[in-house]
Amino acid sequence: MLMRRNYHDPVYKDFRLKVLKRDKFKCKMPGCKNKKYLQVHHIAKWSGASSLRYETSNGITLCKYCHKSITGKESHYEHLFRELINE
Repeated sequence: MLMRRNYHDPVYKDFRLKVLKRDKFKCKMPGCKNKKYLQVHHIAKWSGASSLRYETSNGITLCKYCHKSITGKESHYEHLFRELINE
């Protein structure tokens, strides 16, 4: 059974807020420091890493434009995103 994300779930909201705070409420994509339209991206995909879904170390803040630009290429960015959150 496919588990759908519940954006209103308090656990999900807490995960999202912790990632945003850690990333200082700005997009972490190199060259972009957008502070608007922020989204929290799961570094290891939500569908494939159920044990990491709410781990702050598996999230990174991206603006909606950068998030859209990596759609379909997420695995290519996984290493970069891990480096960026460990700076």
